[in-house]
Amino acid sequence: MRQNIPENAAVRLSLYLRHLRKMKKDKVISSEELAGFIRTSGARVRKDLSFFGQFGTAGKGYVVGGLQETISKILGLDRVWTIALVGAGKLGRALLEYPGFKESGFHTEIAFDLDQSKIGKKVAGVPVYHPYQMPKKIRQQEIDMGVITVPAEAAQESADLLIISGIRAILNFAPATLIVPSYVKLMQADFTSQLEIMAYFLSHTREEQILIKRPQWR
Repeated sequence: MRQNIPENAAVRLSLYLRHLRKMKKDKVISSEELAGFIRTSGARVRKDLSFFGQFGTAGKGYVVGGLQETISKILGLDRVWTIALVGAGKLGRALLEYPGFKESGFHTEIAFDLDQSKIGKKVAGVPVYHPYQMPKKIRQQEIDMGVITVPAEAAQESADLLIISGIRAILNFAPATLIVPSYVKLMQADFTSQLEIMAYFLSHTREEQILIKRPQWR
């Protein structure tokens, strides 16, 4: 990705693409229509796209198929990305069985786990190895990304092994704060934290509703 481009712009491009994939490729869509899908403005859509060049026709909009192809290339989705999963437990297995990743070009090729009953076998069609085999296997298969689904206490060691193995992009599902070098892109998928935020929202919404409904005594 080019320098000085806000990361939020890339996030929005992913959301635009999600909706474009549901539409007919020969349809023409305006920036305002595309903006409506994620509740932003047409100006924001045009600015996001302007980071990468000029698209569409003034006064007419964008051809869905062409814009979908362009955004896919911008996001690097015109190729297959290979993934190594660390932690083949319940969550790991659920991710391995999810078909949406492969449909979007993300292929989990190998998995790692300490469970002897899984090592040397396949989980959801993916071969499982001992974590200490990580450097060798990841380099052999030219893996691009790592996904961590281990318990919190094993997350940092898992990240360290991935980095030693040459991985520069990690998605962490473990409820742990990881320390990684600046050249490694780390993204956190923390379900507990998101639930806590929703609990906070609901708690305060209820308080506001109680205040609104409370009778005003004179």
